[in-house]
Amino acid sequence: MAFAGSDGGLRVGSIPLFVLCAMLGFLLHWLVFLPSYALQTEHYFDLTGSLSFIGAILLANWLAPSTELGNDLRANLLSFMVLAWALRLGVFLFMRVKRIGEDSRFRDIKTRFLRFLFTWTLGGLWVLLTAAAALAAITSGRSVPLGLGAYIGGALWLIGFLFETVADRQKSAFKANPKNKGRFIQTGLWSISRHPNYFGEISLWVGVAIIAAPVLQGWQLLTLVSPLFVIFLLCRVSGIPLQEAQAEERWGDDPEYKRYVQLTPVLVPGIRTTRLNAE
Repeated sequence: MAFAGSDGGLRVGSIPLFVLCAMLGFLLHWLVFLPSYALQTEHYFDLTGSLSFIGAILLANWLAPSTELGNDLRANLLSFMVLAWALRLGVFLFMRVKRIGEDSRFRDIKTRFLRFLFTWTLGGLWVLLTAAAALAAITSGRSVPLGLGAYIGGALWLIGFLFETVADRQKSAFKANPKNKGRFIQTGLWSISRHPNYFGEISLWVGVAIIAAPVLQGWQLLTLVSPLFVIFLLCRVSGIPLQEAQAEERWGDDPEYKRYVQLTPVLVPGIRTTRLNAE
């Protein structure tokens, strides 16, 4: 991926700028891993991921010649989109884990050095694969006027960003109400999708890829795997399967929950699918 994203792109000396930005995510994760393992805490994992996105974008804009990026609307737009998303999500996830006290995904992992280190390394890989299309476009050194695709991509990003933000706030407010203890949320955006935050996440990264695509060429086109990676991660690995399994364990015998599952789409509002869960 580092080779593909660097194809024909800007360089700092003999080193591709894309590679420098990609490595930053791994370095930050490894650095924060050390005190996290020593203190046996996962509280800074998601925050490190968000800071890696922010750092990579800022590094790209800082090291690229000002004449290359300063007047390029596409690069500036992509930079804003990634920064806004990473800042919002990073703050939200950090505040959530501090409020709850732990991230149950790490309960067993954090006591095992190699497995915990592997997880943090995967965090760096997540940053690289997710941001690859945006980073490749920002560091490509090419400029193409914004067209219809940019407006379509921008609209998708905005819809996704709003969906994710509103869904997270609605769920946080729901859980903060003592009356809802032990209950599942089925109001607001959660009444039209069982995972509206994931729908938003996927939509915004598809939008980013659409905006990035016109300036990509050669091997850089492989970085368009970014939204596909997000879809795979959320729909088949750690997103929907994990959440659906946990919900089934807690409320699987609840008739109200069964009705909610039958009537509410798993992901895309208005489109019901039979299974996108642990089975």
